[in-house]
Amino acid sequence: MRQVPPLPKVILEPFARMALLEDLGRAGDVTTDAIVPATAVENVSLVSREAGVVAGLDLACLVFALVEPRIEITVRQPDGSRVKSGDVIANLRGPARGLLTAERTALNFLCHLSGVASATASIVDAIRGHKATVACTRKTMPGLRALQKYALRVGGGVNHRFGLDDAMLIKDNHVAIAGGVAEALKRARAGAGHMVKIELEVDTLEQLAEALRIGVDAVLLDNMPPAMLAEAVRMVGGRAITEASGRITPETAPAIAATGVDMMSIGWLTHSSRTFDIGLDYSG
Repeated sequence: MRQVPPLPKVILEPFARMALLEDLGRAGDVTTDAIVPATAVENVSLVSREAGVVAGLDLACLVFALVEPRIEITVRQPDGSRVKSGDVIANLRGPARGLLTAERTALNFLCHLSGVASATASIVDAIRGHKATVACTRKTMPGLRALQKYALRVGGGVNHRFGLDDAMLIKDNHVAIAGGVAEALKRARAGAGHMVKIELEVDTLEQLAEALRIGVDAVLLDNMPPAMLAEAVRMVGGRAITEASGRITPETAPAIAATGVDMMSIGWLTHSSRTFDIGLDYSG
């Protein structure tokens, strides 16, 4: 797995604080405060329950630190690590109250983001040997986009646009309202700055041919079967970036990658990846 630069603390901290404030409510952790002595110091470990890719550990560690700065954390498997069931991701030692109060919020982040990274890795592994890259979409959970896109990078993928403002993606409704592909591209060209790329979603080879006559930076080949994708790649002939999208899974990805597309964008990696199973085990 390639090394991905960590997100700066200034980006992570608002997520950690927001989640902790939501969980602590108006009175803090009343269960732990009532049961666990304030002087108790314990050892715990973050342990993987399955095989996959770790992501979000820096954020999880920050959650523990914000709740209790005296917690000491030794990282064993940093973000990007491939782990198997039973692997220790990190060891923690500190005041027991802080460990238990921070546990769920830290695990919520760590398990979700490791799920995104692991799902991404499953596609990356499936298409190894082909030139295609795995990209995300804007189908992210509201408020979590920066984290989910980071986790996708950790899993071996690449990011699509981060929002509506950093690139133009002309979808079918844009084309319909503009009155056709040519008019939509004309308006986009008139409104784009010199640093703004333009991508057009096409459903048919006829639309693709029209786009290529006019000129476009990238084409999103939406829900095309492999044979049609291969013909689309042939038609483009390197004049634009080709992006396949629609119903891509680890099972279907190899055939799609074999068509020669440059990338495949997959929304479910961020909006509905399965949570990765990680537990906080008491060490005594």
